[in-house]
Amino acid sequence: MLSSRSSRLARGGLIAALALSIAGGGAPAYAAGGDDPLINYPTFRGAARNLDRNGSADLILSSGDKARQKILRLTPGGFRQSGSAWSTTKLDVTRSFESTFKVYLHHFRPGADGIAFVVQTEGPRALGGWGGGLGYRGIKPSLAVEFDIYQNSNDPSRNHLAVVLGGNPDYQDETAESPIPLYGKPFTARVNYDADEQMLRVYVRALNAGSTEHLVLRHEIDLADHVEDSEAWVGFTGSTGTGLSKQDIYSWNVQGSGA
Repeated sequence: MLSSRSSRLARGGLIAALALSIAGGGAPAYAAGGDDPLINYPTFRGAARNLDRNGSADLILSSGDKARQKILRLTPGGFRQSGSAWSTTKLDVTRSFESTFKVYLHHFRPGADGIAFVVQTEGPRALGGWGGGLGYRGIKPSLAVEFDIYQNSNDPSRNHLAVVLGGNPDYQDETAESPIPLYGKPFTARVNYDADEQMLRVYVRALNAGSTEHLVLRHEIDLADHVEDSEAWVGFTGSTGTGLSKQDIYSWNVQGSGA
């Protein structure tokens, strides 16, 4: 599936202001249980040896703000790009976990195609298709939480979230319109899996002052059974088509148990 061609985003001053809001924005509260995080990148400084990167994904210095920091860029804004990044620390998916991350999708308007938080057992070199594949098409077994900014034929809108199983974005198990813009403004996402309830919950929050967190998706799943293992790789994928975006992760934290 292809994305549309894009026009340029507004002037650089807006980009700089948004970048500063990312650096200053806090993550929503979550129950850590008093344990140290399994994965903890307040920035991605020093992450190179602990993060397997594929395709267009890379660790770079952010631009457009004074507080330059190391970030994970899944796509740098070119045509038909696909990138993935996986933590070398595997996650025990038989137990509850929570992943929190700051995202900034920007560059051209309209942007394409989006990113996904993915749990998978294919391996640390896993990389899926560009365009509507969001970088995870064909990765299986897997669970993907989409943050989709382009309306392909099977999508409800160009600003939605979805839960997708088995690396097939043509079939979305759950979808919901995002209550906040996913493109052009930074936001925080929180993915919570309760192993006892076998329930996945996905939240988003804008980074502007006074913003509130929104529960957007709920999906019942036995995650270990679905990915066919007790442990899995976790990380991110992203893609562009003929519509372009720079798709950045500014921070990432996972509270959970190691494999």
